Amino acid sequence: MPRVDRAINIDDLRRLAQRRLPRPIFDYIDGGADDEQALANNAGAFGRYEIVPDVLTDVSTIRTETRLFGQPAAWPLMLAPTGLTRMFHPGAETAVARAAARHGLPYALSTMGTTRIEDWARDFAGPRVFQIYVFKDRGLTTEFVQRCKAARVHGLALTVDTPVAGNRERDRRNGLSLPPRLTLSSLLSFALHPEWSLPALAGNKFDLANVSHRVDALAGRSMGLFDYIGSQFDRSVTWKDVEWLAAEWGGPLSIKGVMTPEDAKRAVASGATGVMLSNHGGRQLDAAPAPVDQIAAVREALGDGPEIICDGGVRRGSDVVKALALGADGCSIGRPYLSRRVRTDPDADGRQ
Repeated sequence: MPRVDRAINIDDLRRLAQRRLPRPIFDYIDGGADDEQALANNAGAFGRYEIVPDVLTDVSTIRTETRLFGQPAAWPLMLAPTGLTRMFHPGAETAVARAAARHGLPYALSTMGTTRIEDWARDFAGPRVFQIYVFKDRGLTTEFVQRCKAARVHGLALTVDTPVAGNRERDRRNGLSLPPRLTLSSLLSFALHPEWSLPALAGNKFDLANVSHRVDALAGRSMGLFDYIGSQFDRSVTWKDVEWLAAEWGGPLSIKGVMTPEDAKRAVASGATGVMLSNHGGRQLDAAPAPVDQIAAVREALGDGPEIICDGGVRRGSDVVKALALGADGCSIGRPYLSRRVRTDPDADGRQ
């Protein structure tokens, strides 16, 4: 199998991940909703923009430092929240956090993460962002806010584009549903990838670490972990709930899933300090536009103050440059670092 250190771009890492992972796990990373048009368009949209250089300009000294979520970042790039990270690397979010710290990047922990907020914050000294939902049980959301404050998390990213789960047909074909209903071919794929399967079986118990205690408290009510999470997604969330969360939190708050100038203005008016232009990596609404195509209009609507992060389709440094030129403050990536973290060595923390 080719070595990961021979990869020279993100597509190389994707191909390596495809070889290393059982098909259901790879498809979970790689797939999108419906016909996956939004997924393809996210990356393809960057190719529609050209970079016209100003020549004979002194570029002997270049500074890449910036600030994201009010914190210093070595690059205008952050690691986006991704759920179920331990499926891809036995070191889970801890391994990602160490890599982020090594390179001076902000990292967002997902509510659906497999590492506790407190453990992640203890192990990650860099800019810490927690991805949060407004749940039906507002007490659960308040609990997350309080835990983030206690752990000295720097910012929250409120995901607002998941009133219902996306129609991810690859996952359905593979039986990677909640709860899993694996097909015979899926089970065979796990058996044929022992370099992933054996460490996964030998590692720590797979758990949604930040919510499992809630299910434990419901022991005897016949409700599993994923059933509980599914029951908590609230289709009635409105901008009033953003106002409530902003007041509860009192710190940097970005609304993840905003895609229009009008919603961006509503976000700021509701107390957010910025927006993450995102279509959930093409995993929710297949007809959604590419985030990069929304940057210029959103920046014009918001002016110079609020922070704009482009989330989706970033595969090269030149993509980040294009997003910045259009008006973004930074970009975030998810699939690229998950592909890079597909390892069987839990101690391979920050090596890149």
